[in-house]
Amino acid sequence: MTELVNDIQVTFGDFGWTSALEITVIAAFFYAGLRLLRGTTAMSVIRGMVLVVLAILVIGRLTESIVLDWIVENALAVLLIVVLLVFQPEFRRAFEHVGRAGGLKHWGSRRQPYRSLIPMIAAVVHRLSQQQVGGLFVFERDTGLEELADGGVRLGAEPTLELLESVFWRGSPLHDGAVLLRPSEVVAAAVIIPTPAGEYSVRGQANGHAGAHLGTRHRAALTVTEETDAVAVVVSEENGRVSLAVSGELSAPLTATELEVALSRHLHSRRWGDRLGARWLDRVWGRQSGTPSTAGGDATGP
Repeated sequence: MTELVNDIQVTFGDFGWTSALEITVIAAFFYAGLRLLRGTTAMSVIRGMVLVVLAILVIGRLTESIVLDWIVENALAVLLIVVLLVFQPEFRRAFEHVGRAGGLKHWGSRRQPYRSLIPMIAAVVHRLSQQQVGGLFVFERDTGLEELADGGVRLGAEPTLELLESVFWRGSPLHDGAVLLRPSEVVAAAVIIPTPAGEYSVRGQANGHAGAHLGTRHRAALTVTEETDAVAVVVSEENGRVSLAVSGELSAPLTATELEVALSRHLHSRRWGDRLGARWLDRVWGRQSGTPSTAGGDATGP
């Protein structure tokens, strides 16, 4: 027992607040990384790798095997590189998410409000739903969607009820594909969004539907919102149901009023990083210029 106490004292004798801070920061980075990869194939593989390495490490210590110790010490870096190469798309999306959530480019800036466009979209979607006409509207946010727009028909038009409604009517040459929107512009129509092949599991309030039950528009909405920070509204051509896709999750069917509320919440809100950065920058700039700070609240909603 005395030897154990001495070992503990030797190990933690130099442990101070700086060591605790370092451990906390490293743990926070690991936790954030695991959260970004949660629900992806890469996360499952990493979990399996960790279990295998721990098992080999325990067996190596118990058996005092030199070979197993060598494998643990030298193979871990190679396995990490293999995972990064094989699951490059998952890691790319994770890093894009980091860039959207904490990028200095957007700190202190507000997204242009969709305030006037949201009621118009809700009205158009309601009409399409009543007539069981399929439609897909994609709202661009911080992540640019120029590549998708280049694959469709460029419009660059001012949003109007008649234009948005006519795009998806049967017989229209722009009927297939999505409409890409910005706050004051219909960027493009007939936008084709590449979707992965095979089954497509649905997350969110509409969870439980197999990929076979999803139409092309629903799959496209899930794909574009999973890979970017866009928000998508999809109208089913089969039953006229209206759903909202955000972050790769599909909502339950929404009424026109519910859709308007949901769009306002997602398109008008700012991330916590934006709020914190905006308050700090406005405080500094406000003092320098002698103007009052206005970053504490968002005029477009919470």
